[in-house]
Amino acid sequence: MNRIKNITPADKAAYQAAKSRWDSIAKPLGSFGLLEEMIQKIAAVQGTADVDISVRTAVVMCGDHGVVSEGVTQCGQEVTAECAKAIAEGRSNINAVAAAFNAEVIAVDVGIAADVDCGRLIKRKVVYGTRNITQGSAMTAKETEAAIVTGMDMVKELREHGTKIIVTGEMGIGNTTPTAALASVLLDLPPEQVTGRGAGLSAEGLQRKINVVRQAIEVNRPYRNDAYDVLQKLSGAEIAAMTGLFLGGAYYRVPVVIDGVISAAAAAVACGMTPLCREYMLASHCSGEPAGEGLLAFCGLTAPINAGLRLGEGTGGVLLLPLLDGALALYRNSHRFDETNIERYAELK
Repeated sequence: MNRIKNITPADKAAYQAAKSRWDSIAKPLGSFGLLEEMIQKIAAVQGTADVDISVRTAVVMCGDHGVVSEGVTQCGQEVTAECAKAIAEGRSNINAVAAAFNAEVIAVDVGIAADVDCGRLIKRKVVYGTRNITQGSAMTAKETEAAIVTGMDMVKELREHGTKIIVTGEMGIGNTTPTAALASVLLDLPPEQVTGRGAGLSAEGLQRKINVVRQAIEVNRPYRNDAYDVLQKLSGAEIAAMTGLFLGGAYYRVPVVIDGVISAAAAAVACGMTPLCREYMLASHCSGEPAGEGLLAFCGLTAPINAGLRLGEGTGGVLLLPLLDGALALYRNSHRFDETNIERYAELK
């Protein structure tokens, strides 16, 4: 955890060099919008205007939640293990989408309630499912730290093997409930404003979920200004591990993509722990869950995709990759003012 204290700002000179390259292209200044900013941001993370995202990995953190016993989901905890195995074996939603954009997918067991018989599932278990947050803290301080460290170590390993950009994903039945609790505390909003239907709940089920979120906050009384405390009391192992991915991205200087609302909650916690983390994050889409936009705003980020996505597993995050590829095609290959007779645009105040 000492690594967190040594996170430094991204490279401002590389950011400006990338901006100058954009401004040299024969087009109206800033006309590729948010995607220009994202390429500049990646340049700052990588320390060079020669941006490279050719090797990309989606990391799907997997874990279970004791709060499922409160009836906040349509299905049981056992589905987490089945879905984690499918992801590890390349048969799930994220695998289908990632394959289209040349992204590797890895699944990591940090908190599944059972041991999963799957050789391709990376085993980094820190807890056999987190505790019911309506009864007390989701995790101990030791478990929380272990999950965060797992995420940071994963970034280190991937960077050493050539990964240039990481997409965060998760699998954990019931995890939109702790996410709503995290959002309620971090955004200082009542549970009914940040709690959605998740994978699908009736009106009655949604009200029950809102009540569960409220009870969890009342029982645990987390300190809003202490993001680690909020994480320990209200989250889950896979959420803490994703927090570690964001912290690790900042420490090891690898850009990390936020997926949906659960990933955004982990990103918000990371920003709460170390605000510099936001310089290393990229938002992909604004989740269809009610807390999505607020959590991204907490991180100071805007998502380029707003399509009501709420599938999870990193699927929405991977959709950012072709947009970045398109932006890089323009950034690298388009004609420039000094190569044409087109008059350079002036920056107007």
